[in-house]
This record gives sequence, structure tokens and C-alpha cells, in this order.
Amino acid sequence: MSNFNWCHGPSCHTNATQSRVRGSKGNKVLRTIKIKENEWNKDHAFKYFCNQNCLYQFINTHLEEIVRIAPRREPLETPIKDPVKNDNRWNRWTIEERT
Repeated sequence: MSNFNWCHGPSCHTNATQSRVRGSKGNKVLRTIKIKENEWNKDHAFKYFCNQNCLYQFINTHLEEIVRIAPRREPLETPIKDPVKNDNRWNRWTIEERT
């Protein structure tokens, strides 16, 4: 199995950067970036996307299809203890989960 993926960004191949130029003289193309899977990206979306722009273009293009995979029909809730007001300027309330 290959440990490389092609970037899934819908317009990755249109970004005019030197690293995307391929081909011989007179037959040049802009190619999608090949991403090597490594320790840094093995459990992250960036093993499929070369940068954040490509990731968000993919999400914007396919968002409705992604949500249809696992639609949320009800809100999620986390049981908590009653919030306690404190004098800390930045965090005015202390909220703890119930155990």
C-alpha cells in the first residue's frame, strides 16, 4: 500500500505554484500535490489535503453530502452541576460535569 495521497482539494491543480508544475518543455501542466503520510499527519485531515485552503474548499463543496452521512436529529447534552459564580475576571462562571 502506498503511503502517499493526492490532495483532495477541488481546485488544488489550478494553484499556480512552482511545486505543481510538471511536464517537459511545451507540455507543462499544473498537477495536484502528492502528500506523504507521516507521523505528523497520520491521524489528521492533512494527510488528504496539502493546505487549509484545499481542506476548506473541499468542505464547502461537499458539506451537504458530509452531513447526510451522519445527520443530527436531536441536540447533544452534557449533564452538569449547577454553575458557580466566581470573581475571576476572565472566567465568571465555573461549570463542572456531573459524574
